[in-house]
Amino acid sequence: MDVDTGVDDALAIMFAVAHPEVNLLGISCVAGNAALPQVVLNTLKILDAAGAGDIPVAAGAVRPLIAPARDASHVHGADGLGGIVLPETNRRPVGQGAVGMLRDRLVASSGPVTIIALAPQTNLALLLRTHPEVAAKVERILSMGGSASVGNATPTAEFNVWHDPEAAAIVLDSGIPTFMYGLDVFNHVAVAREQTEALQASSRRAQKVAGALLAHRIGMGPGREPVYTGLIGDAGAVCALVDPDALRVERLPVFVELAGASRGQTVVDRRQFPGEDRMHGLHSAVGLTDVALEVDAQRYVDFYLATIAQLD
Repeated sequence: MDVDTGVDDALAIMFAVAHPEVNLLGISCVAGNAALPQVVLNTLKILDAAGAGDIPVAAGAVRPLIAPARDASHVHGADGLGGIVLPETNRRPVGQGAVGMLRDRLVASSGPVTIIALAPQTNLALLLRTHPEVAAKVERILSMGGSASVGNATPTAEFNVWHDPEAAAIVLDSGIPTFMYGLDVFNHVAVAREQTEALQASSRRAQKVAGALLAHRIGMGPGREPVYTGLIGDAGAVCALVDPDALRVERLPVFVELAGASRGQTVVDRRQFPGEDRMHGLHSAVGLTDVALEVDAQRYVDFYLATIAQLD
């Protein structure tokens, strides 16, 4: 997993630890929702909360390839976890950086590996540029990012892609099969407030933490009250790894816009017939991506809650 651990990355990590079919080989961290040191600390503390075993955690890129880092503290809070208080941890990140750890884990794997990318894809772009030979060991990259409709960071761009569009473009152009779990489905998988409150009232540590994360209210701007959403967010992308049949997916041409007001937009070509760009030779070749367009939201909510119920 590659993460920028904010509220929903934390929910995703807990699910990955809990589900018996997910073999979590390591977690690489990148600046995104919060600054890199905070992301690393959050990741270590969430592994504690989930009762995880010895899963290596590596620190990666402190900023995007070109642009400066711009966090999402208005969504995730100054600490990235909505201000929830977690005990100090004895876990420590591994000594090598994220690119080295990813490379070593891929090379050492006896079979192909799926990378779950829940953050700006800076670490993955650096990996593929530094060690292009490891692409053969990656079965696919399943990312939470992008949108075939509206954005959230801008009217057209989703945050993870907007934060480092060049990195996302490098990954899309790598030839590795890609799966896009974007805002089209992300914004629909929400836990009812009563279920969140039940988790918060639990006597079990992991359930309390998951409840606190789901209860975090998102700030909507100056002078506006934060709102409850209950979104499992990035965790839906991990649900998609194990239960893809809850999604309607189409394989479509996708590219990342790198300039102008739409910088960071994932342009998803959903046309039935070729347009003037193709007819006049103006269309650039782009790779095909599996794009999630619809989700059985309640199925994923039930799946998520049943899975984390296995944690102490």
